[in-house]
Amino acid sequence: MRRTTLAAVCLAAAASVGLTACGTETDGSTTAAKPKKEAGPFPGLSGPDIVDKAVKVTTGASSLTVQGSVPDESGTIERDMALDTKGRCAGTMAMGGEGSLDLITTAKTVYMKYDEKFLRAQGKGEPAAETQAAVDMLAGKWVKTSATGSDAKDITGFCDLDVLLDEFRGADSPARRGKTTTVDGTPALMLTENDGTDRYTLYVATEGKPYLLKVVNETAKTPDTIAFSDFDKPVDTTPPAGDVMDIDKLAG
Repeated sequence: MRRTTLAAVCLAAAASVGLTACGTETDGSTTAAKPKKEAGPFPGLSGPDIVDKAVKVTTGASSLTVQGSVPDESGTIERDMALDTKGRCAGTMAMGGEGSLDLITTAKTVYMKYDEKFLRAQGKGEPAAETQAAVDMLAGKWVKTSATGSDAKDITGFCDLDVLLDEFRGADSPARRGKTTTVDGTPALMLTENDGTDRYTLYVATEGKPYLLKVVNETAKTPDTIAFSDFDKPVDTTPPAGDVMDIDKLAG
């Protein structure tokens, strides 16, 4: 079983996080009307003003948890991952219908645990005996590799919060204010914007810091949702208990 396969999966997940919701609106009009400033949450601020505030606060977070699903060339990628600006992360990532892996990354070590479905999906095209051997050896068991090794490079990049948040910095959003609601119990304001046939709904916290709580792409072909929470909370990267297989030693 080639470890570079896993690295490629993680790199694909990183690329899929990029959202176009904060791009230029293309609804067919040639000149965008100047946004009207309204009352309610964030009084006196237009939709773009609110998104600017949310992006500034959210990209300034030292850590957060990202949850949701995003379509990718190889299928839907789902994740529930806490990560910070120091490259530490912990959580689960799944390929739609092709299993999942648990991941813990510290400054020195990357820990991974694959389920059987994931290993069999990665073993497609390989001899059945080789795939079965990988399943017998790895399924449901924690393994580790050096965070500074070449095989871990793509994974550690995926766990860097700065990489994820770079997608939002410098955004120029044409968002329109919507109604108030809640996201997991947090009061929020809905904002909407369009990019061609894509329609996005953004949810910004109206109490405390105006964090970006959720982005929903309502496109019929590729609907997806990304949610953010646990801002500035420490990421628990406690190494897994029990025996952990060192795959660097196995590789010689």
